[in-house]
Amino acid sequence: MKAVVCKEFASVEKLSYEDVPDPVAGKGQIVVDIKASGVNFPDGLLVQGLYQMKPDFPFIPGSEVAGVITELGEGVSHLQIGQRVIALCMLGGYAEKVAVPATHVLPIPDAIADDEAAALVTAHATAHHALKQRAQIQPGETLVVTGAAGGTGLAAVQIGKAMGAKVIAVCSTQEKLDVAKANGADILINYTEKDLKTALKEATEGKGADVIYECVGGDTFHACSRSMGWNGRLLVIGFAGGTIPEFPVNLALVKGYSVMGVFWGSFTQHQPKDFASNMHELLTWYVQGKVKVVVDQVFPLTQAKDALNKVMGREVKGKMALKP
Repeated sequence: MKAVVCKEFASVEKLSYEDVPDPVAGKGQIVVDIKASGVNFPDGLLVQGLYQMKPDFPFIPGSEVAGVITELGEGVSHLQIGQRVIALCMLGGYAEKVAVPATHVLPIPDAIADDEAAALVTAHATAHHALKQRAQIQPGETLVVTGAAGGTGLAAVQIGKAMGAKVIAVCSTQEKLDVAKANGADILINYTEKDLKTALKEATEGKGADVIYECVGGDTFHACSRSMGWNGRLLVIGFAGGTIPEFPVNLALVKGYSVMGVFWGSFTQHQPKDFASNMHELLTWYVQGKVKVVVDQVFPLTQAKDALNKVMGREVKGKMALKP
């Protein structure tokens, strides 16, 4: 089969597209014939050696796919060959096929297209876990989302609205803010035109935010850390701006708020029952039209480098997908 292969930690340009052996379903595994693969910011970090996980070489990046089951391993009885599924693979998604544990797949409702299904899990599941388990956001609370037109930011806007929050979207351009508004944002802030701390104070009428879903890092994080309300929850999602900030802990003491890390991959391992419940709720919301994957563009697998560069350059509104 064809796959995108990483042979060293280096720039995205060093990835190769080549023939690799077809996967075989081991005990408790299935093989999925991939119809679409989601492209995520951590994929770009991973191939550069900048992510928490450091796989052995060579490896195939890609953590989420949608496709059809073509092989069942020993002991797998609850799935069927020919069934459409979403698969969480951690690695191996940028390929024509992948072998995954049978516990890491979810049947796809017919209403969800392959490219949307492939891009659903990581971004939406991260936002869902962050707002539900970590922040425990309540109806009527104020939610600020930075990077609100990106994959996981846009998911947070949608899910925040579904959970009854008042959503403030923070983006770098009017075009991105328009996307956030179309997906449910109530208040829009362009942080390149306004001082973010001042704008958040005005938007929250001086009370500060109940929850901030912070994806950017750097100066954006610092403004957010000074814009929290009493008993607020500052969610650390990632650092798309490229700078990991240092946090002055006295702010949490004086302003009485919590700083919460969100690492969805670890959540799925530590709380598998909660993960399963979350996915059932997400898929139900999807069918009901409360959430939706906004697919910016679908690239052929041969152009995985271009897709990753677009994601890493923060040029994407919603999600990117690859198709073999």
